Amino acid sequence: MGFHSKPTTFVSHVNIKVEDLQRSLQYYQEVIGFDILEKTSSTAKLTTDGKTSILSLEQPENVIPKQGRTTGLYHFALLLPEKRDLANIVVHLVNKGIRFGSSDHLVSEALYLHDPDGNEIEIYIDRDPSEWKWNEGEVAMAVDPLDFDRLLKNTEPGNAWKGLPEGTIMGHIHLHVSELIKTEEFYVKGLGFDVVNRFGAQALFLSTGKYHHHIGVNTWNGVGAPKPPENSVGMESFTLILPSEEAIKETIDNLQNIGVSATEEAGRLITYDPSGNRIELVV
Repeated sequence: MGFHSKPTTFVSHVNIKVEDLQRSLQYYQEVIGFDILEKTSSTAKLTTDGKTSILSLEQPENVIPKQGRTTGLYHFALLLPEKRDLANIVVHLVNKGIRFGSSDHLVSEALYLHDPDGNEIEIYIDRDPSEWKWNEGEVAMAVDPLDFDRLLKNTEPGNAWKGLPEGTIMGHIHLHVSELIKTEEFYVKGLGFDVVNRFGAQALFLSTGKYHHHIGVNTWNGVGAPKPPENSVGMESFTLILPSEEAIKETIDNLQNIGVSATEEAGRLITYDPSGNRIELVV
């Protein structure tokens, strides 16, 4: 999975807000297949390998339900190591009676479902990059039906569900934003991403290192959509891994050149995109 290691810049972790931490923990353990790495009365860090957290949950004080027609999380996407892993989770979800959507994106095969608070989760596998079709710097993606008959030929007979495999990582994040012009400037000129697909006039897909996308942004909640309240269900922040301290310094300079600051908050280097989505920058 070289698209999620140095020297690329990639999303490594997402922190989401939930209404009821215990309810969410039950869901993320029993349905999605995470383990708990650390837990307090209002927060939990989730893991698949027992060492690294790729998803955190927090229950804010005076939390309110997810607010519609706002900016913030569209979905976060868990990337599985092997096709059999996706096939196995399909069987697991069906056995538990969990409803889910699906799609063949040409570059990947994906499932979609929602947690108890309405936060959307994508679970996917990549096709081999040799199968991706590029034209003038843009990668072809689609929203085609997923071929379940072909996928389920990869299930392992008699192999009981054991949760998410150890090699699961945060593959990408997709965000609702209020507009695309300044958003593109922020992610391209500020953070150093390339636009690798334009989905009409309403969505952009961005990456480094010729991945199909590390970040997606869209205006499907409406141009001018407001930022949600701080205490509402949704995304608290996501983490970008940059390849070096030099890259961090260069990124801070690039952000300043477009009028955006990166500031230290409780020991974390934080910036915000034009729609108020909070991003932590780390090496």
